[in-house]
Amino acid sequence: MCRNSIQSEIKKTLFICCLLVFTLNTSAQKNTGKGDVIVDENGVMRWENNNEEVHGFGVNYSVPFAHAYRSAKRMGIDPKEAIDNDVYHFTRLGFDLYRLHVWDTQISDTEGNLIENEYLETFDYLLKKLKDNNINYVITPIAFWGNGWPEPDTDSPGFSHKYGKGDCLTNPDAIKAQHNYLEQFLNHVNPYTGVAYKNEPNIIAFEVSNEPHHRGEAKKVTEFVKGMVESMRKTGTKKPIFYNMSHGVHFVNDYFKGNVQGGTFQWYPTGLGYGKELSGNLLPNVNDYNITFEDEIKKHNGAKLVYEFDAADVAKSYMYPAMARSFRTAGIQIGTHFAYDPTYLAANNTEYNTHYMNLNYAPQKALSLKICAEIFHEIPMYTEFGTYPENTSFGNFTVNYENDVATYNSGKKFFYTNTTDIQPKNESKLTEIAGSGNSSIVKYDGSGAYFLDKIDEGVWRLEVQPDVIWVDNLFGRNSPKKTVAVINWSEHKMKIQLDNLGEKFSIEGINDGNSNKSKVDNSNFNITPGTYILFKKGTRKKWSKDDAFGTNKLKDFYAPKTTVNKPYFQHQTTKNAVENSEIKIEAQFIAPTETKEILLTGYNSEGNYFNQKMEYIGNYKYATTITSEYTTVGLLNYSIIVTLKNNNQITYPSSNEGNLYDWDFYDNEPYSIMISPISNPIYVFNAIDDTNDLVRTWRRSFKLIPTANNDEAEYQMNLDKLFYPDNENLNATPIYDYTFKHFILDKIKENKKSITTKKELVFHGRSLNNKPCKLQIALVMSDGSSFGKVIEIGTKIEDYKILLTELKPVKTVTLPRPYPSFLPYYFEHNNQSKFDISKVESIQFSIGPEIPQKELEDSHGIGIININFQ
Repeated sequence: MCRNSIQSEIKKTLFICCLLVFTLNTSAQKNTGKGDVIVDENGVMRWENNNEEVHGFGVNYSVPFAHAYRSAKRMGIDPKEAIDNDVYHFTRLGFDLYRLHVWDTQISDTEGNLIENEYLETFDYLLKKLKDNNINYVITPIAFWGNGWPEPDTDSPGFSHKYGKGDCLTNPDAIKAQHNYLEQFLNHVNPYTGVAYKNEPNIIAFEVSNEPHHRGEAKKVTEFVKGMVESMRKTGTKKPIFYNMSHGVHFVNDYFKGNVQGGTFQWYPTGLGYGKELSGNLLPNVNDYNITFEDEIKKHNGAKLVYEFDAADVAKSYMYPAMARSFRTAGIQIGTHFAYDPTYLAANNTEYNTHYMNLNYAPQKALSLKICAEIFHEIPMYTEFGTYPENTSFGNFTVNYENDVATYNSGKKFFYTNTTDIQPKNESKLTEIAGSGNSSIVKYDGSGAYFLDKIDEGVWRLEVQPDVIWVDNLFGRNSPKKTVAVINWSEHKMKIQLDNLGEKFSIEGINDGNSNKSKVDNSNFNITPGTYILFKKGTRKKWSKDDAFGTNKLKDFYAPKTTVNKPYFQHQTTKNAVENSEIKIEAQFIAPTETKEILLTGYNSEGNYFNQKMEYIGNYKYATTITSEYTTVGLLNYSIIVTLKNNNQITYPSSNEGNLYDWDFYDNEPYSIMISPISNPIYVFNAIDDTNDLVRTWRRSFKLIPTANNDEAEYQMNLDKLFYPDNENLNATPIYDYTFKHFILDKIKENKKSITTKKELVFHGRSLNNKPCKLQIALVMSDGSSFGKVIEIGTKIEDYKILLTELKPVKTVTLPRPYPSFLPYYFEHNNQSKFDISKVESIQFSIGPEIPQKELEDSHGIGIININFQ
């Protein structure tokens, strides 16, 4: 290369470097207006430059790492494009916070050196995308996790893979590696922003590591925490450093001695891993978030944040705002749900099968998180709202179990997770509406979410997401080969009644590829998924589809395309019913071809046939009622025949193509309902059928054993101890009690005609260990109050009876057991309810009440065969 060329290249390089420095400095200064976060003398996080209280709400989301990243690559999906799409949805849901435990095992070596690879680079991209959308973050640099879940772990280069969590907390070499890693991690400069993590304005705080489970000496715990904090402070960062306090509550003072500024917490009020959707009213489980060591935190002026929470195995939308309320009452400033499913994984829910969250695939649940975001910003810390059911209405918010709906109604904003009859406080001041289903403002017969935002007088932006249909158990054993939900783009009817729009407004599709201009008739119109501008008649056009809309553009839109590639049918049959009762039959059906008709056909034990058209009731569901003339004692059989628009037919339950009555239709096994006399017992638990549905803490000594009778088994629940010390809360007061429960609300509904005629509850079984066992049996009503009695179960298998008139108020145990374990064992309430068997949702069994003090340390056990009402 000649001298002139060399000089030219040097000048060019210097110019690029100067430009890069300018760009990086600009990026670094972009969000510095509020400064760093500080923790004041009252343990409140505040923005350094304006002293305002820090608020934040959002999600965990893991596309840059582990299963999510591998899945994207296997599916031919660009992880960064997926991030762009999901972060857009975060903005629509009002999130301003993100948290993740970083998979250190994928970005470090065994000595803790940071590895610059595709995982870290994708994580940096995600942080830049969040920053661009004014979303802050709490980062946990160390996860201790392997790189597999839910797949098997594979070899990874990091120290966590070499040592595991246990040794990482005690092994000197592992600790040294973590010190090295933390220093390098905080010093890492994000190439997309040009800012080191230690200085990133959008990082509110660091949490040292994910759920360390310390054991042993308190002094060693303090030494460990102090070493981690010092390695982070060595970088010069001034950001608050938090430590997890729920996995070793008895060490709370020792954590603070390690110089952390606050504690991190999580909440799984319905346990984890039930395997299917939990039923019944779960609001009592989230009545409060009682941090039993709050005084210790205040003594150290510690702040509090929630890094993970979820109502696991719950498909309903009413729970999350109640949890957010309880967090604010507990003085929690920021919270992040665990975990938002990447949209490309949500059809299969493989990442965490006990959780499910996504705007497209779980729209009602996602809308409830949008309401949570408002709660975290609007409800003052430590505000008390009483106990359930008093606290179902708080501030501008409501939660309703019966209708599965949560609402936010502030005057300017009106959000609802399902159809509601609540009226907006002031329609003329509304600027933002978000919902699903119907309200006084919007009528919509699709199942996706919609967003309506005021752009100008007489001009509104409408965004409509496609339908979602859940077609399998969301929370079961999931796989990329198993579809749990499908997306369908369909035209639906919508009606928007806003004085600001009038009745004859115009509609114009503005997202890419959307040129729809629906005709509006008396505020009614047809709509397909997309983004639209609605403008009042006579309004002058002042907008462009490329105009800014928050951190997005007016035209922006994202949703997966239709995924319905075969027929999907769901029907939950009723196993038993009472004579002369009406039976409502519902089924859900969707196929690539439009449905023409769904017919219910069947016959009763007397040979009387019926054929009834099932009527469409919305959201791809059809229903009809079998009248009392057909529900005579005996077996009621029926099949469901679906006729498609192309006249092809499918018969269920066989799922075979064709009509049940075709000569060559070979699988004509029907659904069957046993119709019983009203005087028969109502069986609500059978060990063979129902053991796996019990809500219980499993013990190795539990087993299902056949009896000498045909098709009968006994579930033996042998307890060597009633109380085990909690390694995560060694200071907890011992509770000598083992309680489990069984949901029976479906059985109550099936037998609503006869249940009120029953006089006693019958336990058929025995005690174990060759000695009697005291067992409290209680019926838990929909408001969480329980009515029960202690009876003595003998060693002989027989019927043990309780008259329903003998039931008295007893304590309700919070089941499933919540996590963390310091949360209340009992649901403390002020309900003055009277016992009403028609409102019973579950049976609660307790071994502990009335057991003499001298026998509490003994073994106890029962064997259950069945439970019935007579």
